[in-house]
Amino acid sequence: MYQTTYHRASSVDEAVSLFAKGSESKFLAGGQTLLPVMKQRLAGPSDVIDLGRIKELQGVELSGDTLTIKAATTYYDIMTNADVKQAIPAIAYLTSVLGDPAVRYRGTIGGSIANNDPAADFPAALLALGATVKTNKRSIAADDFFQGLFTTALEDGEIITAVSFPVPAKAGYEKMRHPASRFALTGVFVAQAKSGEVRVAATGASQTGVMRVGAIEAALKANWSPSAIDSVSISANGLLADIHGTAEYRANLIKVMAQRAVAAAR
Repeated sequence: MYQTTYHRASSVDEAVSLFAKGSESKFLAGGQTLLPVMKQRLAGPSDVIDLGRIKELQGVELSGDTLTIKAATTYYDIMTNADVKQAIPAIAYLTSVLGDPAVRYRGTIGGSIANNDPAADFPAALLALGATVKTNKRSIAADDFFQGLFTTALEDGEIITAVSFPVPAKAGYEKMRHPASRFALTGVFVAQAKSGEVRVAATGASQTGVMRVGAIEAALKANWSPSAIDSVSISANGLLADIHGTAEYRANLIKVMAQRAVAAAR
């Protein structure tokens, strides 16, 4: 390893202050990405500011038609929370198939979306549900937050404090899991808002990260049914091709996972 200074912040304000004092600071949420990257010497922060013990960043709140999950809430706490299960069961399910038990006990929603891995699960949920990312400075619509591979709208030193989800009429999520990493080879989150709007987002498929799938949105808007997706054509252009599957394979997976998600939606 190399020399780095660890700080355990007790408030968001203290975390921001500590970040500003370091020459090359990094925030630590669940540590599921930052710590392995540091071990591989791909990152060498001067200071690591741990957000995991900040009480104001933990918890779930359901108020009317809005479910708010605070940024340092672990996957396990999301998965087992009664309000999440009641308001948006698809989020509870998504979290249950995210990683393994060790990851679910340590990983956080804020860390996941701040990292914006192209095969992560939560970015698809945020994009499909039209969520709002709240930080210590502002509110950012999910459509504007995710900006490419490992890239978000966050500014240097900005901290995610919570994510607010409009409670949908129906929502579902399904993914084809990598057998080792449990990341999504392709995952699709579908949501029908109470207004009737349909949004569909895919993760693990695009070369640029999480994406909306307009063709499936249009089909489901006309007929919310797995069979409505049968005739949809998904282009392989811009989709990921690697040792796990071709772009054409992932194009087909988008359709299959979308159909399964619609069938499971509630």
